[in-house]
Order: sequence, then structure tokens, then C-alpha cells
Amino acid sequence: MESGTFGQGIVGAFQQGGFSMWLIAVTLAVSVAFMLERFIRLSQANVDGSSFMFEVQKYILANDLDGAIRLCNGAGKAALPRVIKAGLQRASREQEQIQNAIDAASLEVIPKLERRLPYLALIANIATLLGLLGTISGLIKSFAAVALADPAQRQAILAEGISEAMNATAFGLVTAIMTMVAHSILSSKASKITEEIDEFGVKLLDLLSARKFRHKSE
Repeated sequence: MESGTFGQGIVGAFQQGGFSMWLIAVTLAVSVAFMLERFIRLSQANVDGSSFMFEVQKYILANDLDGAIRLCNGAGKAALPRVIKAGLQRASREQEQIQNAIDAASLEVIPKLERRLPYLALIANIATLLGLLGTISGLIKSFAAVALADPAQRQAILAEGISEAMNATAFGLVTAIMTMVAHSILSSKASKITEEIDEFGVKLLDLLSARKFRHKSE
């Protein structure tokens, strides 16, 4: 019974919020779509960088570059293994060429991690502004009721305008807050993956340089 009453209250608040509620609902739907897409993509791109690099290091120290490349191939759509694989495939070349391969792979992978994230910040701002638009619309109705409406209907129209203003504001703020929190979490995940790519790319270059030096000394 309580859940049914709560649902009816939500529907009633939506209906009382005026036209801006529909616009905010559209921004909410777009926001949720972007959130889900980015969460799935970043989950696929994520890997335990320390554990993965430890396994790669074991293969390199054992002089089994093919094994390290197979390990990268088995990581699916993860971002770090793609960058590491690019460096491993140039392992027999000069250090500058290895670095170029790592940089090229990073430039290909990193923008895909950050794609659409700025749109979430934009949607949060739009939701807030649409809520403000609904607030202004409701207040205009309220002032019009005070100035023009029949005294018998003035109170009802005034209450309707205030209700529209408050409901639109609340819905806009809830949408904006949820979107901003999601943007912060997803941006943090993307930054973590990017930092691991930078860190372990340098470590791979160091490992391959040490391997080449060891072979020359032998």
C-alpha cells in the first residue's frame, strides 16, 4: 500500500511540475544511457595493472616475448594490455621506436576511455537550468494568479504555480546531482586506467631496455 502511495505521489508530482518536467526527463534518460555505456566500456577496459604487469615482467625476464604477447591478447578489450602489446611487438627495435609504438597505442586508447564523459557534466548543467526554467514558469503562474485571477480561484492557482516551481526544481536538482556523481566516479575510473597506462608503459620500456642490454653483455 505504501509503495503504491509513493508511486502515485511521484506521478502526481511529475504531472504538477509542468512542461519542464518532460524536458528534464529526457535529459535524465540521456544521462542514464551515457552512464550505462561508459560504465560497461570502462569495466571492459579496466584490468588489475599491477598484477598484469607482474605477469608480463615474468615473461620478459624469461625471454618469452611471445608468451607476454599472448597474455595481452587474452585480456580482451582492456586498455593497458593493448598498449603493452604495442611495445612488446617492437621489442627488438631501438628504444625510440618502442617508445613511439607505446605512445601511438596510448593516443589511440586514451580518448576512447574519456569519450562522452564531458557530456555528463553538460547534462547536469542543463538539468539544473531546466529545473530553474520550471521554477520561473511556476512563479509566473503564481504572480498572474495574484494579479488577475478571480479571488475565489486565486488560492488554487497560486498553489498550482508554487507546486510546479518546487517540483521542477527538485527534479532538476536530483537529475543534476545524480549525473554529477556518476561523472565524478566514471572520470575517476578513466583517470586511473590512464595513469596505469603511463606508469606501466614506462616500466615496460625500462624492462625491454634492460633485456636488450643483458643480451648485448652476454
